[in-house]
Amino acid sequence: MTAQPQLPPVAPGGLPFLGHALSLAGGSSRLHFLQGLRHIGPMVRISVGPRPLMVINDPDLIHELLTGHLPKHLDKGILFAKLKLFGKDALPVAEGARHLQRRRLVQPSLHHKQVSGYVDSMVKTIEQTIAPWRDGATLDLKTEMQLITQSVITETLFSSHPPRDAAGKILRSVDTVFMAALQRAFLPLRLLERLPTPGNRRLKEAGDILRRTVEDIISAHRSRPDAFDDVVSLLLNLTDENGAPLEEDDVLSEITGLLAAGSETTAVVMAWLFYELARNPDLEKRMHSEIDSVLNGAPLTAEHIPRLAFTGRLVTETLRLYSPAWLVTRRTTSDVELGGFDLPAGTDLIFSPYTLHRDPSLYPDPQLFDPDRWLPERVQPPPNAFIPFGAGKRMCMGDRFAVTEAISIAAIVGSRWRLRLAQGPVVRPVGAITTHPSWLRMVAETRRPDASGL
Repeated sequence: MTAQPQLPPVAPGGLPFLGHALSLAGGSSRLHFLQGLRHIGPMVRISVGPRPLMVINDPDLIHELLTGHLPKHLDKGILFAKLKLFGKDALPVAEGARHLQRRRLVQPSLHHKQVSGYVDSMVKTIEQTIAPWRDGATLDLKTEMQLITQSVITETLFSSHPPRDAAGKILRSVDTVFMAALQRAFLPLRLLERLPTPGNRRLKEAGDILRRTVEDIISAHRSRPDAFDDVVSLLLNLTDENGAPLEEDDVLSEITGLLAAGSETTAVVMAWLFYELARNPDLEKRMHSEIDSVLNGAPLTAEHIPRLAFTGRLVTETLRLYSPAWLVTRRTTSDVELGGFDLPAGTDLIFSPYTLHRDPSLYPDPQLFDPDRWLPERVQPPPNAFIPFGAGKRMCMGDRFAVTEAISIAAIVGSRWRLRLAQGPVVRPVGAITTHPSWLRMVAETRRPDASGL
């Protein structure tokens, strides 16, 4: 007699035909739902329509999923399958040998020494992007942070400088593509993806804008091939094993993937960081004091970054409390065993760094924004419990770039501005493609740096 496979427990609250789809339908309810699954067990079964999903809660199981022998039995899963651009697998969603080839190509551009060399360009770009700010002006902070991070990516990696209006169109197009990917990942019926709905028409228009933007970048590089030394140049000069150059859509998808990934994640981290500083004036004062003392009126350079220790802890704590990756997906490509459970080929797996980082069994007082929890003399979280950039061979290779960029933004903005919360609705975390604020308007107030941070 064949033994029955060992399966995880089923989460309560599923509905006929829909399963748990309604619990995953709203941005805030998604986060609340996944957080509530953590007490059920290390792995929990949910379903979206007829499709079962295994939610992994245990940090050691997540680590096993991302490292060792298991990754060769997995692909990127339902969410990343919807993020393929122009029908091609860009680096963030590529699999197997293709992923390894592209990673080896791009990784030197994001090496620690190379990133240090980007700081001067980052500083110039950040200063230019915030130049239109005015004392007393109310800012849509998420959008402002996206404009900064998108400009940093296009300047440092693509040698491109889109004007503010064009940059805004690119941002909206990236947001449209991301939201469509998330919605399609949780659609019980895939037929809806092919219907001429307003959402599908907006997605096509967004894709067209991104294609034209990237085509213009490629055209500029091809017209002056000796004028650039950046990631676009690397892609245009890349050849396959037969010596043939990359196809046009391959180059398009790679550049667009880097643009989208690099613009969104750091931007939402910075929006949350300034939100928390506005709610915690003592922390804001400490950051201002450190920035003023370290910079002492001089422009920010790469040498200043490691000396901004408290500012770095603010970034780390924001990555913990508001991890941009609220949802990560994988799918088994062969039968595997994980945590004592049998998972057949084709099993969809999900885990949430956001809920992991807010687990009270792993972090004391997890809802408290406390950058000093990262001081070396404090008790640190267990191994594998802090994964804002993932782990293993698919760990985000832009982690050093993102942290350096975040500290640079905090230092430059903090040296010139205080940001105060504007009147409006309660700010809530929303699980979109990243964990972004439901609403975040802030009033800019000019400040003059001095040694006390006042």
